Amino acid sequence: MGIDDLVNQGKDFLEKNKDQIEQTLKSDQAEDVSDKALDAAAEFVKKIAPDSVDTHVDGVRDNIDKAIGNE
Repeated sequence: MGIDDLVNQGKDFLEKNKDQIEQTLKSDQAEDVSDKALDAAAEFVKKIAPDSVDTHVDGVRDNIDKAIGNE
């Protein structure tokens, strides 16, 4: 089995389960998990990056958050 076979299996899986995957990404559980992960990632970046990028980091975090979960 080559890499192309694995990629095709992944594509087939996503296509067959598209509705369930979308529903899961919009769930309360996904919202909670994504909020915690995004908050931790944003705080980490803010600690190591110059303060001048804090606003940009918050904006990126918020845009990603809009795509995952239900809020």
